[in-house]
Amino acid sequence: MISIKDVVVEYGRGSRIVRAVDDVSMEISRGESLALIGPSGCGKTTLLFAIAGLNPPTSGGIVINDEPITGPRKDIALILQNAGLLPWKTVSQNANLSLLLNKDYPRLNADGVLDELGLGNVKSRFPSELSEGMKRRVGIARALSVAPNVMLMDEPLASLDTLTKERIQNLFLELWKRHQFSLVLVTHDIEEAAFLGQRIAVLSERPAKVKTIVENPDVGEVSYRGTERFMQVVSELREALEVNP
Repeated sequence: MISIKDVVVEYGRGSRIVRAVDDVSMEISRGESLALIGPSGCGKTTLLFAIAGLNPPTSGGIVINDEPITGPRKDIALILQNAGLLPWKTVSQNANLSLLLNKDYPRLNADGVLDELGLGNVKSRFPSELSEGMKRRVGIARALSVAPNVMLMDEPLASLDTLTKERIQNLFLELWKRHQFSLVLVTHDIEEAAFLGQRIAVLSERPAKVKTIVENPDVGEVSYRGTERFMQVVSELREALEVNP
């Protein structure tokens, strides 16, 4: 369970203080998927980084399984827009980086995760030899290698073509169902939010507040994209995101 209570995040000092997140409260159950969507620059990533322990709230608090978030945790994985691969390391070395940096995982390796993601035959290649979609999958493998309880994703499929994006969305769906981690996804893509989020929190212009939460319990199958309910959720999100004059 992730509990976000009255969270405020501000930057700067004195007269230059900027409030990015304003009094946000919500709960995310174990194994649940939540999408965060809202206008560009509204504070979605700031809130995600607060959950990751990288950007402590100015006030309020975030608790995971009854433990307050005071900094980065080993059971939380974060995937960013850029896969962040080291160009001088192979696919296998990049995927194992989280394990190598953490002494609690001395006997584990990410080879099984790479196989699971269809990358078993490219383990010895370097990032420059991979397609953009394959690079994103290596980033996913690195995040999964530590068997996280919470997976945080910040626009992980930005700039990908539609076909590649949908293929990796399908992969995210399968991994979420199989590994049963709690998933928090930041996205600008309305259809991506509707496809992956069991609940979708629509945020306001900065400072981010929760305008509404759209329930989307039918998430779980690739075929959901073609259903009437999916299109209803997409329509509801479009309406919720409209800026009042």
